[in-house]
Amino acid sequence: MFDIPELYTRLGTYRAYHLAAILFISAFLAGYDSGVAGGILTFKPFENDFHYGSSREKSVDSLTVGLEQLGSFCASIATYPLTNRYGRKYVLIGSSAIFVLGAMLETINTGSRGAWYTARIIAGIGMGGQSVVVPMYSAEMTPKEIRGRCGSFYQWMYTWGVFAAYWVDYGVERNAAIAATSREWQIPVGLQLVSGGILLLGTFTLPESIRWLLTKGRTEEAWKSIAWIRGDEGERTLAEFRETQLGIRAESVERENFQLRELWQQPANRLRLLVGASLFVFQNATGSSALAVFGPEYFELIVGDNEQRDLLLTGLFGAVKVIACSFFIFTMAERFGRRSLLVGGSLFMASCMLITTLILKLGPPTSSTHVSNAGRATVAMIYLNIMAYNCSWGPVPWAYVPEIFPTRIRAIGLATSMLAHWATSFCFSFASPYMIDNIGSNTFFIFMSFDLLAAVFCWFFVRETRGKNLENATGIEWEVAEKEPGLSGGSSPNDPEADRHSITAILRD
Repeated sequence: MFDIPELYTRLGTYRAYHLAAILFISAFLAGYDSGVAGGILTFKPFENDFHYGSSREKSVDSLTVGLEQLGSFCASIATYPLTNRYGRKYVLIGSSAIFVLGAMLETINTGSRGAWYTARIIAGIGMGGQSVVVPMYSAEMTPKEIRGRCGSFYQWMYTWGVFAAYWVDYGVERNAAIAATSREWQIPVGLQLVSGGILLLGTFTLPESIRWLLTKGRTEEAWKSIAWIRGDEGERTLAEFRETQLGIRAESVERENFQLRELWQQPANRLRLLVGASLFVFQNATGSSALAVFGPEYFELIVGDNEQRDLLLTGLFGAVKVIACSFFIFTMAERFGRRSLLVGGSLFMASCMLITTLILKLGPPTSSTHVSNAGRATVAMIYLNIMAYNCSWGPVPWAYVPEIFPTRIRAIGLATSMLAHWATSFCFSFASPYMIDNIGSNTFFIFMSFDLLAAVFCWFFVRETRGKNLENATGIEWEVAEKEPGLSGGSSPNDPEADRHSITAILRD
């Protein structure tokens, strides 16, 4: 269960996991922020400090979560050209610094909702930049033997962030010395500075991306980077370095003439963009992201209005997420194909959401003092749903999407995918308080419908990449579409056909 494949050297194994551990602190931050927001929005001191009552509660809830994700959406657009120009490492450092600034401003009790919303946007910009560069950086630096596992670390660390946030919220609410004071919301918010600071400082210990350095012609630095991450300068590392050079040379034959229209003129690129964006749309549309953000509100809908009980159930919800994602990382990540995990997870989650809807429609109501058997069954379905999510749709897109884009379009492909991620995350997070209030249990029926659509989509459009070198994962399955008669977007005069086929043959051998 806990078998960790040894790479070229023990030092290389350590460094690969060291890199993943530093990078995916960004996921912990994203999870912590999502989890902590739903809790502090139910605290009376927060309402008192920012001067709003029950009539404005839904709008404040929606704006608090939605504006940060709007900032992340905007950052996803700006990050693409920055990663190409300045590299993965320094864009990550800049994004982390912006996030820390936003978290500092959030922690200050200004008493102004305008200042609070501004701080949320700033933190969102930092988080959005991280979300684009981290999967890209990880995919380009991680050995193929553990690429799926390390890519899945994003969701694993996200679940730990959510878990920590839920129990911090529960802890401050239960502490008599903290509850009913401004510290009840300032402590959970301020703790983001700890992990944010570790990410900011830890990134300085990492090398720049091998593939980005090679695309800039900085071969000597690229060799030092791969030698560091593999912990070896022997023949195996040299062979991998040459293979990477060949892959980038193959993808760079037309680089000087690259135009955005290539993204939709070439059928394989259109398919990549469609799949990358759609997977992150469905990741949010399953409802699990909304459940993570507004856990207390959803449990109030299921088992009635009792703040302590709802926070406790939310805390247990976070623990289930961690256990399920840990099980996936250590037992499933490299043993099952990406496509089968996505299809199977969708169908299982759809079943849970359907049962949840039926129970809420037919079961007896709950109250603030009593939870019926129907309420307990519904909680069980929500827990099973989140277990399935964290063994499929939670971690797999973060590992899979960076694998399907070649170096030539990886930055813009991931940026497009992140735009889809943050746009739909904004939509569902902004709408969730109103959905809970207006359509109640039918919210879960909507999530079930998206689960079924996701299963159908993955069955027809997702290609398998597990166990393949990154260059092969981005090419073999996808280029079939471009080779079909009449479908090619055309070749550039600067792309000699003989060179192209020669390099491709070497790579595939």
